[in-house]
Amino acid sequence: MPSITLPPKENALFKRILRCYEHKQYRNGLKFCKQILSNPKFSEHGETLAMKGLTLNCLGRKEEAYDLVRRGLRNDLKSHVCWHVYGLLQRSDKKYDEAIKCYRNALKWDKDNLQILRDLSLLQIQMRDLEGYRETRYQLLQLRPAQRASWIGYAIAYHLLQDYEMAAKIVEEFRKTQQTSPDKVDYEYSELLLYQNQVLREAGLFREALDHLSSYEKQICDKLAVEEVKGELLLKLDRADEATEVYRRLQERNPENWNRYFFVHVLYACVKFPKGLVPLRMPLNFLTGEKFRECLDRYLRITFSKGCPPLFTTLKSLYHDEEKVSIIEELVVSYEKSLKSCRMFSQNDDGKTEPPTTLLWVQYFLAQHFDHMGQHAIALDYINTAIESTPTLIELFLIKAKIYKHAGNIREAARWMDEAQALDTADRFINSKCAKYLLKAGLVKEGEEMCSKFTREGTSAVENLNEMQCMWFQTECALSYKAMNKYGEALKKCHEIERHFVEITDDQFDFHTYCMRKMTLRSYVALLKLEDVLRMHPFYFKAAHTAIQIYLDLHDNPLCDDNKESQADSINLTDKELKKLRNKQRRAQKKAQLEEEKKNAEKEKQLKNQKKKKEEDEEEIGGPKEELIPEKLVKVENPLEEAVKFLTPLKNLARNKIDTHLLAFEIYLRKEKHLLMLQSVKRAYILEPDHPWLHQCLIRFLKGVADNKGLAPPVQTVLKKEITRLFGDCDPKTYNKNFLSKHASSIPHRVAAAKMMVYLDPSSESMAAELASALDDSLSGRSIKTCTEVLQALRDGSLGSGQQKILESYRMSCHALYPYCLAFMPPGYQDNAVITTNGDLSSGDHEDMTNEI
Repeated sequence: MPSITLPPKENALFKRILRCYEHKQYRNGLKFCKQILSNPKFSEHGETLAMKGLTLNCLGRKEEAYDLVRRGLRNDLKSHVCWHVYGLLQRSDKKYDEAIKCYRNALKWDKDNLQILRDLSLLQIQMRDLEGYRETRYQLLQLRPAQRASWIGYAIAYHLLQDYEMAAKIVEEFRKTQQTSPDKVDYEYSELLLYQNQVLREAGLFREALDHLSSYEKQICDKLAVEEVKGELLLKLDRADEATEVYRRLQERNPENWNRYFFVHVLYACVKFPKGLVPLRMPLNFLTGEKFRECLDRYLRITFSKGCPPLFTTLKSLYHDEEKVSIIEELVVSYEKSLKSCRMFSQNDDGKTEPPTTLLWVQYFLAQHFDHMGQHAIALDYINTAIESTPTLIELFLIKAKIYKHAGNIREAARWMDEAQALDTADRFINSKCAKYLLKAGLVKEGEEMCSKFTREGTSAVENLNEMQCMWFQTECALSYKAMNKYGEALKKCHEIERHFVEITDDQFDFHTYCMRKMTLRSYVALLKLEDVLRMHPFYFKAAHTAIQIYLDLHDNPLCDDNKESQADSINLTDKELKKLRNKQRRAQKKAQLEEEKKNAEKEKQLKNQKKKKEEDEEEIGGPKEELIPEKLVKVENPLEEAVKFLTPLKNLARNKIDTHLLAFEIYLRKEKHLLMLQSVKRAYILEPDHPWLHQCLIRFLKGVADNKGLAPPVQTVLKKEITRLFGDCDPKTYNKNFLSKHASSIPHRVAAAKMMVYLDPSSESMAAELASALDDSLSGRSIKTCTEVLQALRDGSLGSGQQKILESYRMSCHALYPYCLAFMPPGYQDNAVITTNGDLSSGDHEDMTNEI
């Protein structure tokens, strides 16, 4: 259908529609659309229909919007406005690839349209189509050579393509056009100069970068950045003496900055800054023997006298050296004894006596030290002594909670963290710590209530924390729900975290124009580089790891229909038992109904508030997100496909973590993708060839390939060649035996080999259970985590069936080694030791019960 040209009156109305859209006056825009479309001559005017659709989309009426825009496009396929609007609609739904196609079609009919070119460039940089971005920015530069953004955008395109020299030349050509007085303070010009210097440094032009910095130093406002960059460049140019002078100036500016001490002689720093702790701490990294002892003694005395709670954290990096750990323990234990007897660090000291707080901080340190060394009983003795002397110091309760957590009793840890929180209810950090411990203890409701003290009134704590992207809370919730087998709730939290990362990626969209306008170019490039590796973040890795494990379990153990299950159970019940069951079901149904009504009332209230806010602000909104319903998430049709969605970012960005490839193997094993299984184990093998989990994957892979006779000949050829290259001609049993011989003194490796013995030959379960349950002092890798894994394997049949006798014997042995750990307590203890709503153990103090046991 040919384009319809509007007469002056209707054309004026159409321009008003565009202005209303730009100013977010959507209802007025719809009125003007109606005036044009009510005229029979223009009822099918394509561009008006498209604009009406775009306006409706901003009001949340997405289906109507798409219908109108597509209708308008059909009526006027040669209109750049219709194609542009269709692209904007696709962009609002985050369908960036489709939007790019629409913009390219729009440019066919109006190749020099600045707005379309700008919109296209935004999508190209968002999708990291850097070649296309460079071409579009070049077009914009040709059309608007006088605009600053045209030059900067073109330079950034080359910068991101790592053509640094070309980027530097473009920035220099633009800089020459800027008429700026040397004495004038111009922050935007200053940022341009620093960005230009950054490009020169990344190009490896260090001498040119230093000359550039010297030439324009007076015009750069960020003097600290100038000094830091100058020091860096001087070092790269091997001008150490000049670099030293720069870093000395930086030290005088901030003597507690660690990074600056790597470039200046430490002894100079100690003389120059006698009160600084960093100059005293730094030599401890490389000194040994008596020199280390002398320096450590001086450092510890100053910090204990001052009262420095983070002291243990500061020294923690030294704990990889056994000799240094021994010296630390010897010195601090001697301090504690001497301070108790004469209130001095040593009885030979002639100095002044120490205040009582010095002994307190020494005991505080020793509690952390022995906790780190795994001697939890000694650590508890020290911290209890400190608490008796100062029962109002919050830090002491935090450490006591941490000791119990490391000792394997998270419920007791949560109780002591609750005690700490009660001492200062206005401290957000303590509140968050307490909530985290409650969640780890499986007390999700209590954790939510704890967080609610600092969330916004009028909304539930969970919703507010989700809105604030509080991912530590959601991660802990997911792990807690997973431990309780509430897979639907756990998956909901994992998907919420995934959505946060999607939102963070989408949020960068606004910065593409803002940063070039404000000239914050260094920050902008850093943002783009961060976004490229965003899903390397630990929060995403934990969420993805948890979700994949749940989906694997759902694939292995599909959920049964609740109704069918209850019907099957009721067949074998007597009339009395059946009546009792039905009464119980009715009560549960009524309770669920009341809770549902309460939730609906809250939702209705929130919807009213949202509607009111929407009417007041008239802000652009997208369509509502699909609600995450736990019951729906847990009954997904294809769990493995959902697992792959979480896995893909990990394969791209967390390839240096062995768990990524082992999780990939577990997925592909169930999908029977042998070549992808091979790829996964090869990548894992490169990272850590002797990893216990990898060994189990290899055995299952080797056996699976040997047993599968239906593989295609080309696949068989590839698999046989690669298996022979990696593992020789070993069969699975021989490979497992060799692995066990190689790692006979490591408990985690023995457990992995034992599980595979049962997997390959169920008749070897007695030998496997004996192998895995050994707890000799000569064996390495003994820990609460490993022992808990063995206990679980004895329970679930991984080490054979009918292992009850060995299981109980092993539990008692572990309990003797780890008396505080809940996992090894007698069967009836864990049910009784429940934290009540105020945080107290309902069964009494845990230490007394441990003594009784």
